Formats: sequence, structure tokens, C-alpha cells
Amino acid sequence: MIVVNDTRELTGALTASCVTIGNFDGVHKGHQELIARVVQHAVKRGLLSVVVTFEPHPLRVLTGKKTPPFITLLDQKLELISALGVECCLVLPFTRDMAALPPEEFVRRYLVDGLHMRHLYIGYDYAFGKGRAGNYELLRRLGGELGFSVEQLGPVIIGEAVVSSTRIRDLVQAGEVWELPPLMGRFYQFKGRVIRGAGRGARLLGFPTANLEPIDELVPKRGVYAVWADILGERDAPPRQAVANVGHNPTFGEHSLGVEVHVMDLDRDLYGKTLRIHFVQRLRDEMRFDGPAALVERITEDIRLARRILAAPGAEP
Repeated sequence: MIVVNDTRELTGALTASCVTIGNFDGVHKGHQELIARVVQHAVKRGLLSVVVTFEPHPLRVLTGKKTPPFITLLDQKLELISALGVECCLVLPFTRDMAALPPEEFVRRYLVDGLHMRHLYIGYDYAFGKGRAGNYELLRRLGGELGFSVEQLGPVIIGEAVVSSTRIRDLVQAGEVWELPPLMGRFYQFKGRVIRGAGRGARLLGFPTANLEPIDELVPKRGVYAVWADILGERDAPPRQAVANVGHNPTFGEHSLGVEVHVMDLDRDLYGKTLRIHFVQRLRDEMRFDGPAALVERITEDIRLARRILAAPGAEP
């Protein structure tokens, strides 16, 4: 997939395109359906398939307030979009000046003149431009004037509710990670760099743990989870069974929120590595134990239960 920040980077390589546009936080099943339509239509009509998105997220630019944590940051979003067969992703740098553009100007400048758009797919609730005036009705009118067609897809319903980024975020923050694969097509993923911690896992407890400095924003509810761990940057390294603790280590009086991962059957240094964690199922709440011996006994039970869960059908990463 070609990734560009300006349509001028495509000069000479683009004659006509089929496009969808949005923020695509989570690249969930609703987004996947939209993007699949673009790819299918582009192949059928001999067009370039293009996804248009924004960085930073418009909410971060426009509100000036703290926003909810995002499910996927740009690098993972691009990876997931590319895997759907898209040929080009236009990542537009979002600014207040862009937000102030009338939707007619945005469509003409970026989509028609820039991408030579012939067909546009949008989601059921998508609107853009100043005052969110760029809705389906306005786009149909512009299409008649500028020579493109528009199709609006309905919501994707799973479990009697619309698949949405908000629904997924709420489930992650509630610790209900087992509910996510039908909505996302995968388990929730979280990346972090392995940094030095207290060294307590191997030295005192006999269970070496990787302390993660978060790269992604959305942290699941505090507790212990059965997870898969990818050690990124290691060629052909398979995902490994692991247990993750999200919390504060109350047994040892720690207060800062952290993510620690015990990778099973692995006896080597992971400092400096980046791990991608696939959260499969929450095992229990974070608990305070009377001392190391009681904690070791419970960790042993957590690992036994996690092995059983991760070996079950449907738990593959």
C-alpha cells in the first residue's frame, strides 16, 4: 500500500479512483465492510482504491480538551488498512484551517482534483467539513456537478447493536476483551517497549516479567489477563502464550499504573524489545496478597488457567 500525505505525491500515477474517508479508529468490522466495498468496486472498474484519513485525529485539534484514548494509533491503523487490500492511503495532516473549509471546497480540492475520484463510499453516520455540513445529501449533489457517484452503507449490527469505536473502547475499558473478536476480527492489541522494572518477578517470585512502557493509548481494565505476546522485530517468531497484569502491584505498595507480562516458557532478556499483546480473556481482578508466597501460588494458578484458555478453539491470535 502506498501511503502519502499530499495528493501531489501521486502525480502521474493516478487517473481515477474509488475512495472512502474517515478516521477509522479501531479498523473494526464496520470499517472493514466499507473498505472491502472500495476494493471490490475499484477492481471491477479498474480504479485505484484509496482510503483517506487524518492525522492527528480531528478531535485532538478541534476540542482542545483531553479526548478518549484511541484504539489504534496511525502505524497500526495503516497496517490493518493495508491488510484489506487497499492500494493507497492518503493521510491528510489535519489543521484548523482544513476544518474551516466548506465541504464543497474540501471535496473539490482533495477528492476530485487531487484523487480524480469517480466513486465514493461513506459510512451511515459520516459527515465532514465546517459544521459537519458534508453529509450524504450534499455529496450526492456535488457528485452530480463534479462527476462522481456516492454510496452510503448502513451500520454493521453484531449482537443486536451497532459496531462502533465507542462500543469497542467501552468493552476494553470494562475488561470484556473476549467480546471483541466478533466486532474487530481480532483480539484487542496493545504495544509497549520493555523497560527495566524492580526486577522482582524473577528475583523474588520466580516468574520473570516484562515491564511495558505503553506505545498505544487504550489500556484495558485493571486485572490479570490471558494473552498472546508477539516479540516484534524477531523474524518468524510465533506469538507466545503469556499472562499480563494491568495494575498497581498492591502487594508491594506500588501506585503507578503499569502493564507487566510473563511470557511462558521463555528464559531470556527482553529489555529494549517491543511487545504486541493480544488480550484474550480477563482472569481476575487485581488483588492484594499477604506476601510473596501467596502471590506465587496465585500466579501459578493464573498461568495454568491461561494455558487452558489459550489452547481452546477461537483463542488463536
